[in-house]
Amino acid sequence: MKKILLLLLIAVSFSGCEKDDICDAATSTTPRLVIECYEFGAITPTDKSVNKLKAVASGQIDGVIFDSTLTDASKYLFNGKKILLPLKVTGISGVETTITYDLTLNFGEATANTDTLTIKYFQNNIYVSRACGYKTLFDLSSTDADILVPASDNWIKVIQIVKSNLENENEIHVKIYF
Repeated sequence: MKKILLLLLIAVSFSGCEKDDICDAATSTTPRLVIECYEFGAITPTDKSVNKLKAVASGQIDGVIFDSTLTDASKYLFNGKKILLPLKVTGISGVETTITYDLTLNFGEATANTDTLTIKYFQNNIYVSRACGYKTLFDLSSTDADILVPASDNWIKVIQIVKSNLENENEIHVKIYF
């Protein structure tokens, strides 16, 4: 009788256990805006690298950290063809949100040139799982084809929205020609 009572007590104690909730690293999370840079005026689209690009969101001082392994100011500078910029997730689902970035080409040099990029978008919060929580998807469809009306002294000449629905970071969302 004691053995049965002990087994019953052990069985009841394990009945309240739940499996571990761990969010799989392969699970898609909130995507960043993927911007790829191209040569302006080229007959066929040719990708082009930016040099010492610093992206600072409105209300921020330091800017986006592109290389977290660095400890000096160069961690804010980007050199390459494809930039990933975070969008704000503090808005309300279904309500238009705006974020502004100052993009400075050749930061810290005499030829530095800053353009302001204003992005309007809707966000949609999606429940992923109990372990992963929510992720936010973005929709740029409220934005006209040109996010920025370039002035003659701007380094950015044309901006083209390629994919208005931001669901992952595996595809280009916006092309910048300079």
